[in-house]
Amino acid sequence: MSETRDEIMSATYRALCTHGYADLTMQDIADETELSKAALHYHYDSKQELLESFLDFLYDEFTERVGDPPGETAPERLRALVEKVLSPPVEDDDERVAFKTAMLELKAQAPYDDGIRERLQRFDAFLHDEFRSILADGSDAGTVRAEVDPDDAARFLVTALDGAGTKQVAVGRDPDCARRMLTAYIDRTVTTDDETVAEVSPE
Repeated sequence: MSETRDEIMSATYRALCTHGYADLTMQDIADETELSKAALHYHYDSKQELLESFLDFLYDEFTERVGDPPGETAPERLRALVEKVLSPPVEDDDERVAFKTAMLELKAQAPYDDGIRERLQRFDAFLHDEFRSILADGSDAGTVRAEVDPDDAARFLVTALDGAGTKQVAVGRDPDCARRMLTAYIDRTVTTDDETVAEVSPE
């Protein structure tokens, strides 16, 4: 099932890039594989079930790609995490825009669809926990200002990154501005004057 699932997930990605979310059909996805539509329905009863599985697949890829950012100090890791989120995993501009547009259409269904909403919430929760953990570590080590609340700062960073992604698709706004402003926020608001404090756990 694993190889078949991977094939179906790749096909779903290609079909979304070509057709978008609103016009996507099971036949469109089947056409991107060597499977028939009937065979596709053998694995997934409906387009809804398949798309929920696709979001689970994307979640696994996302957490692997952005998790555990490099860096010796918390501010370095925060900058690296922002960069990972804003850096596209796909180099082809047209393909990237087409897929992000389809995902924005899919996200628009979240207020009306519990399955989609719950899966999108997992992305936010993971990213929030990553930021919060790094910020808390930095606070303990003295590289993050004591007055910075890790939970509030993490929530702000996740919201800003989500907004940057939406703006890029909706109005074609380059994410470089968001990258600069979030880096400035980390440098000027979050980071202590002495970022070089070693963050080494006591033995």
